[in-house]
Amino acid sequence: MQDCLFCKIVAGEIPNHTVYEDENVLAFLDIHPCSKGHTVVIPKKHFANLSEMSKTDWQEMSGGLSGALSKVQEVLNPDGVNLGINNGKAAGQAVGHAHYHLIPRWQGDGGGSMHSIVRSGEGVDVKEVAALFTK
Repeated sequence: MQDCLFCKIVAGEIPNHTVYEDENVLAFLDIHPCSKGHTVVIPKKHFANLSEMSKTDWQEMSGGLSGALSKVQEVLNPDGVNLGINNGKAAGQAVGHAHYHLIPRWQGDGGGSMHSIVRSGEGVDVKEVAALFTK
């Protein structure tokens, strides 16, 4: 996609600080980091979101995530890492190219867990929702 920021990074039109790269995946430092070493991991092929990816694409992405995580762990040795994705505008996806965030974490850094992102589940009947998946 010509208008896609991440496709331009893959094509070398926009510089990046590469953390990890293989034939299918590129991982680079986020220019607006949440923490030291915050890394964006993208498939080199354009997908607007995860639902456009095939099983093979998911497997390739998984291998790239593993490689990027290993590199972040080796270089920065954080106490932990949050792995997240904003899939769709309602979830906060700002760039229309599927991507993951690896956010290194350290004890006492003041951050929260994935459960701190949104807390609108109070009062939801889990059994009622579960029944929707068994139809």
